[in-house]
Amino acid sequence: MKVDHPLPVTVREIEHLEIPMPDGTRLAARIWMPDGAEAQAVPAILEYIPYRKNDKTLERDHARAPWLTAQGYAYVRVDLRGTGESDGVMTDEYTETELQDGCDVIAWIADQPWCDGGVGIVGISWGGFNGLQLAALRPPALRAVVSICSTDDRYADDIHYMGGTMLCDHLSWASVMFGINTLPPDPAHVGDRWRELWEERLDGSGFWLETWMQHQTRDAFWKHGSVCEDFGDIEVPVYAVSGWADGYCRSVFRLVENLKGPVKGIVGPWSHRYPHVGAPGPAIDWLSEETRWWDQWLKGIDTGIADEPPLRVYLQDHAAPQSHYAHRDGHWITEPAWPSPNVTPTEFALGSDGRLSRSEEVPGGWLTIASPLWVGFQGGKWCSYALPGDQPGDQRRDDAGSLCFETGPLAGPVHMVGDARLTLTFTSDRPVAQAAVRLMDVAPDGAATRVSYGLLNLTHRDGHEHPEPLTLGRTYTVDVPMKHVAQTFRAGHRIRLGLSTSYFPIAWPAPEPVTLRVLTERSTLVLPLRDGDQSDAAPFGPPRAAAPLEQEFEVPPTADWSVTEDRTTGRVTADIRVHEGAARITGHGLTHSAECTERYSILPGDPTSAEGEVSWIHEMQRDGWAVRTVTHTHLSCDSTHFHLRARMQAFEGDATVRDETYSATIPRHAM
Repeated sequence: MKVDHPLPVTVREIEHLEIPMPDGTRLAARIWMPDGAEAQAVPAILEYIPYRKNDKTLERDHARAPWLTAQGYAYVRVDLRGTGESDGVMTDEYTETELQDGCDVIAWIADQPWCDGGVGIVGISWGGFNGLQLAALRPPALRAVVSICSTDDRYADDIHYMGGTMLCDHLSWASVMFGINTLPPDPAHVGDRWRELWEERLDGSGFWLETWMQHQTRDAFWKHGSVCEDFGDIEVPVYAVSGWADGYCRSVFRLVENLKGPVKGIVGPWSHRYPHVGAPGPAIDWLSEETRWWDQWLKGIDTGIADEPPLRVYLQDHAAPQSHYAHRDGHWITEPAWPSPNVTPTEFALGSDGRLSRSEEVPGGWLTIASPLWVGFQGGKWCSYALPGDQPGDQRRDDAGSLCFETGPLAGPVHMVGDARLTLTFTSDRPVAQAAVRLMDVAPDGAATRVSYGLLNLTHRDGHEHPEPLTLGRTYTVDVPMKHVAQTFRAGHRIRLGLSTSYFPIAWPAPEPVTLRVLTERSTLVLPLRDGDQSDAAPFGPPRAAAPLEQEFEVPPTADWSVTEDRTTGRVTADIRVHEGAARITGHGLTHSAECTERYSILPGDPTSAEGEVSWIHEMQRDGWAVRTVTHTHLSCDSTHFHLRARMQAFEGDATVRDETYSATIPRHAM
């Protein structure tokens, strides 16, 4: 990455400032602005998230914010109510209070002497979500949005549920926030009030996983904050960004298709990261691209970005299967609209002999699949963070427990851009069942790389609001959509479709072992094949940023992932360990550390044996002040209920401040 140092203008940083809310609550902000902005006001860019401006996001913010400030903007990084150095308690994602606070923060920023009255909002993940949600509320000063790795639909396309199946990342994400919610404000900024604010959080944040699991269908709880309920609510320009390895690439296509105002989308090969630090690479000069967007809509400068094609995607070439990539080969292409006139949905027939063909007749008939529950352990994470193990490995192991259909060697390259779909005609021997479909690029040596996948809880065949049990033996036809992707299948390679009745630990399994019978002559794979010119779009430059944050790592960041099998019982277990590092921030002397362990395990023939558990240890210290928190969450089930157990411990030095346990038993709702 090219480091721009020194920056072209002098940047003034306000490390801590408190923004008053109408109810008296004060939200903590860190602000960067060009020197002299009070005399010559500039537009402002807001990032509004719960991840702690003073420590957890400071490394990232330090590289982004000064660089954008040097282009003539004030950058305002605000901690949500109940997080970081802000007052109050945070009780869930995207609450009405959070969104009203966001509107009030935007109004406050616009009224400052250093702001010219125009505000944009940017964010990745949580900040991408609430950026869209705030845009839908239309605060008067908000002029434009950059939304990265986010969604328009909190039920159908978020970390909680996929195709009506419950994702194991639902547990993982709840555990992330369970840990973050235990952290105190920094006494360096709030003084002696830190202990009072900390205890208020420990007592009031609650056990979010229990709340989320009480909403297993697309009810009003999930519709709140889902801007797809009425895309017309968003009128300001939106730049939507994601990556193929991210969990949220689908929303870019829906936003480009449905927003009526100016909209632009980009999807790279990346995981859940900003594009200037995008991995797998290539990372791009995202900050210059982002500046072009802000210049167009906050400064009124014609940068040409409004006249460019609305969608740019990275067309990936073949890659050998591995659970971590530093780089993906491919090139950038553009689309004039979405759906694109360059893309043709193309049918492939499924043969009872295992063939997959778009041109030849294949035999029909019934085939049966009852997958062992270890199918899915080569799937990685629903959302990759570019950590070792969290992308899918060689699919031949999972294919062994799946019903597979495969083309012959391709005569020439085949290019796919968009969302594949399986139309599946089937019967089930259980009232609750899942269909998991995977699309693979099979190399001449047999190695199978997963290109895309999709999940459907078959009780959700008519929608996610009112699931209906399956009638045993009845024939149904459903569509199972897969994640969008842009992929080239090389000449000589084969395209393989895999169908399984489970996909753990991506998704929690159905309550009983399931056998599906598939009628092949009434089942069809539809691939979005791209025709015509496949030439490169204009490339991006190499990534740029401001000088990195000065910090000393006492423990370096590490990550590892293992899958083991107990040869006596057959139980398969995935163990994941991520240490974010123990870092002392040189500028203010705080040392912070976070370590996570996750474990998911299951017996191959018993879905009620599924277990997931996640632990976090957070530590903070400075000049004799030290706090540590430990959280642990365990999820298990039987055929009718989910069982939750959790514990939260908080320590100041060696003294126990809190030791709380939580438990809940929640009925399964066709899940």
